[in-house]
Formats: sequence, structure tokens, C-alpha cells
Amino acid sequence: MSKIRLSTLKQYKAEGKKFVALTSYDASFAQISDEAGIEVLLVGDSLGNVIQGHDSTVPVTIDQMMYHVSAVARGNSSAMIMADMPYMTYTSETAALENATQLMQAGAHIVKLEGGAWLTPIIKRLTECGIPVCGHIGLLPQSVDKLGGYKVQGTDPLGADTLRQDALALQEAGVDLMVMECIPAHLASEITTELGIPTIGIGAGSGTDAQVMVLHDILGLKTRPTPKFVKNFLSEAGSIESAISAYAEAVRNSQFPAAEHCYN
Repeated sequence: MSKIRLSTLKQYKAEGKKFVALTSYDASFAQISDEAGIEVLLVGDSLGNVIQGHDSTVPVTIDQMMYHVSAVARGNSSAMIMADMPYMTYTSETAALENATQLMQAGAHIVKLEGGAWLTPIIKRLTECGIPVCGHIGLLPQSVDKLGGYKVQGTDPLGADTLRQDALALQEAGVDLMVMECIPAHLASEITTELGIPTIGIGAGSGTDAQVMVLHDILGLKTRPTPKFVKNFLSEAGSIESAISAYAEAVRNSQFPAAEHCYN
């Protein structure tokens, strides 16, 4: 597989070709996922849940993220590596630039920030310095205490309009990709149409340009309560390699997520 770049993903969107993202936290699974043709490896702060055993992503530190990014980079050949900016590491332009720089130097190709229009000046500063950025709207796991739990977002007209405006503001600020988590499928599809950048959904229906899942979820590992949008691909595939390939094929063929994995 040729090296995946932002230009590759934007061309996919233009052609209506879906791509696939999957979390990765170490060199071994990075290699397996890369060989399966996964275009984006997300070194997610979800490692706080599935690797460290925390009940949220809040305890994850920048040093821990750098460690896992560097491990994934050593196992990867072709995929784009996306790294989450952990909790409270981008509260100012200075902090965001310093921490994003460390993740890029550890091997990331793009960093991801959770939040809406308030991130505009921070995103502008990062992109001015040549750091690619992925936005993240909808359910924000780092803000779960403020949100009152892991709840679907944008279910009422005001919430839906806020998400639309946030998406447009982040695109205007310079984000290259947009993750949408746990929002109604019709809303995610509408935002995807409105945006000129590729969108990646998780619990956001099949109308996005791509899907991302937590590796442990598609392998059926019960490290946390199973969200509605999760499917165990290992139970039918028979091997880890086959499960990852089956997940990728199902996304590209618009067979996953199915109706039972979506919110209305």
C-alpha cells in the first residue's frame, strides 16, 4: 500500500471512496493493521480505558501518548498515524504547540483535539506552524464529567445546530479531518455533505467518509461496557488478522455500521 497522506484521504472523499481508521497502541497491532490496509491508525487516549484500566481518558498524560505513538510508528509502514492530544494539553496556543510538537516528533502525522468553535485560535496556530489537525465533535470523552456521562449528542434542534456550526468553524480554522462521535446518523450525514474535508464517524452512522473503531471493541474484548455502535468482528473471522480485514471490508462496502449500530 502506498503511503497514506492527507491528500490521499481528501481524494477519497472527492471520489466517494470510504476509508478506514482503527485505534492502535503498540508496534505489533500497528503492523497487522497496516498490512490489512487500514488507512489511519489512531493512537487514542482511549488507551486510558482499554490499556490502563481507567474509567475515562482523563488520566492519560502527554508522556504516555508519546510512548505509544513511538511504538506504533515503529510497527507502521504506510498508514497515517493520528495522535490524540490528551486532557488539558491544549488549553492555550503555547501549550498546544508544545505538546503537538512532541507527538509529531514521536511519529504522529496529525493530532486530534476534542472541542468546538472555542478551539479556533489554537487550531489556527497549529496549522500556521505546519501541524495537521483533526477536529472532534459530538461526544467528547475528555469532557465526560461535564457532559454527565457517555450520552448521544445533537439529538435536539439546538444541539444539532451547535454541532453544525462547530464543524464549520473548525473547518474554517484549518482542520484537515473531522471525527464525529455518538451523534444521530442523519446529522452526521448532513455535516459530511456540508464539509469539504473528510469526516470520520464513530457511533455516527454510515454517512460519514470513514469509520473509526477501538481495536479492543472489534475483537470483542470486554474491557468496558459495550456501546451500541460496536460490532465484534473476531467472533466470525476466526483470527485477529481476519477480523481487522473484515472490519475494513465492511466499512468500505457500507455494510458497517448497520442500522442497529446507529442513533436516530
